Amino acid sequence: MGPLSARLLMQRGRPKSDRLGKIRSLDLSGLKLHSEHLDPKLLSRLKQLQELDLSNNQLETLPANLGLSHLRILRCANNQLGDVTAFCQFPQLEELSLEGNPFLTVNDNLKVSFLLPKLRKVNGKDASSTSSQVENLNRELTSRVTAHWEKFMASLSPEEKAEKAQADFVRSAIRDVRYGPESLSEFTQWRVQMISEELVASGGTQVHEADIPERSPKATVTQESRASSVALKRPDDIPLNLSPKKRVCTSPLAQVEGSPVASDSSQPALKLEPLHFLQCHSKNNSPQDLETQLWACAFEPAWEEGHAGATSQTVATCGGEAVCVIDCQTGIVLHKYKTPGEEFFSVAWTALTVVTQAGHKKRWSVLAAAGLRGQVRLLHVRAGFCCGVIRAHKRAIATLCFSPTHETHLFTASYDKRIILWDIGVPNHDYEFQASQLLTLDTTSTPLRVCPVASCPDAYLLAGCESGCCCWDVRLDQPQKRRVCEVEFVFSEGSEVSGRRVDGLAFVNEDVVASKGNSFGTICLWSWSQTWVGRGSQSTVAVVVLARLQWSPTELAYFSLSTCPDKGIVLCGDEEGNVWIYDVRHILMQQPPLPAALQAPTQILKWPQPRALGQTVTKTMVNTVVANPTFTYLTALTDSNIVAIWKRH
Repeated sequence: MGPLSARLLMQRGRPKSDRLGKIRSLDLSGLKLHSEHLDPKLLSRLKQLQELDLSNNQLETLPANLGLSHLRILRCANNQLGDVTAFCQFPQLEELSLEGNPFLTVNDNLKVSFLLPKLRKVNGKDASSTSSQVENLNRELTSRVTAHWEKFMASLSPEEKAEKAQADFVRSAIRDVRYGPESLSEFTQWRVQMISEELVASGGTQVHEADIPERSPKATVTQESRASSVALKRPDDIPLNLSPKKRVCTSPLAQVEGSPVASDSSQPALKLEPLHFLQCHSKNNSPQDLETQLWACAFEPAWEEGHAGATSQTVATCGGEAVCVIDCQTGIVLHKYKTPGEEFFSVAWTALTVVTQAGHKKRWSVLAAAGLRGQVRLLHVRAGFCCGVIRAHKRAIATLCFSPTHETHLFTASYDKRIILWDIGVPNHDYEFQASQLLTLDTTSTPLRVCPVASCPDAYLLAGCESGCCCWDVRLDQPQKRRVCEVEFVFSEGSEVSGRRVDGLAFVNEDVVASKGNSFGTICLWSWSQTWVGRGSQSTVAVVVLARLQWSPTELAYFSLSTCPDKGIVLCGDEEGNVWIYDVRHILMQQPPLPAALQAPTQILKWPQPRALGQTVTKTMVNTVVANPTFTYLTALTDSNIVAIWKRH
């Protein structure tokens, strides 16, 4: 499509007229328009235009001087937009559609709300919740920038103030003023720069309420009714702790009565504060739904380059027909994806580098989610849509796992007793994935957990299964594309014990594996390298056990353990709502032989008492617990539809 012409505008405009100035509605969707095709001189002749449809084009930005001051409805879905600041030229805009722009994030939603004070609907949904969030953030940022100004000016001598304030204050404010969750830092820094520049221009006299856009009376009423810190939550998120302040459990770190103290008393106690208890997976958003089973959670990879192993404070959870993406600091559900009739069992993240049609490189976080239907859905979380569906298995998928070395390689483990390695590839220009199957691994029972071997992830894969722990050669330079289990690991003498299910499996470091399920009341730490060296040509190998950790004596299964390798931490929930925490660094540093006695947990994070939460939160089974590698945030899932989030201090 070339530049627009007056003839084309009159053909696609309504009402039909031979004068551009009389057109009130214009449909320019699906014309493969690029940004340079939008001629401001031509479009500015549309003096009465109120509705414009630019959907399904290839726009990366909007020209800043289109002159459409009366525009009320604008549709820009399914484009390549990466910035929204140009929308400020439409002050009368009431409805805006931005779905399918994969490079826009939640920060852009907040910018739109700030720039367009009359906006009522965004992507077909009521905008008042976002408006409330923006006003709360804006008010706090204005206060903080003002305080920073006073402190900054007090540090200067009279002769420095005039020139130094102009030169240094804005940079200082952007660097030092912080507020809100990390996921919203782009918006908050954008506003800090605007507020500080206005403050400098006015000589420090004009900030405060003048910076807050006027809202309609209807929006103001809505915002006042949500005036608390939990106003940052979306309407379909049902928090269990409704207090405007964070609640501190009176004794969240108390040990289970009668349990022994950890052997390494030199380790300082971990201080964890319960932050949020959410029912974001509830059917019909009902707080009475205590039956939806939650199954898995995973932290998003960090976006910062050069920080291998770091993660953001954003966690994905799955249960029922929904996948939720939650900011752990605020408890805000940033995104919610539903598939009616599905029951999601597993989620896994990867980060891809894609190239736009204009040649720009973009970093994507892609979330894979799968469950009952045997399909993997690849979700572009920040843009809020599904990029592709892999029909991976004919039966339900129990768990997913991305390769730590190949960002597009995904393992799917199913109740059809197969594990398949896929290459999901990178999305095409329509943001669609075309996955290809690389390997099929046959199992003798249902695989429950899969884990690439930390020291050689491209060579071997471990799986905890209903009948034990198995290993496969997954090297792609081998000719066989379908393979049987190469080695079965035995945890104790006697076939009866060795054949028990392994329902927990994770690496503590590059060599030590934590596994659970082979014996009641214990978690086993064993050495991959020492076990593999003694293998020879055997198909069944006894593991070299380093230590056994005391855990709940329950006979219930399917409690998923996890690890923080950088911190030497092992975590596991139990049937009483507790989280067992083991700091095993002292074990990893000891030389064999290690003590044969069970190692006690470093501490047990008990389910907070109702008085610590402001209302009743029933004690419940914690079947999954995951912490980010820095062990700053801990997320636990329960069998009674509660997502619990703690923060370490």
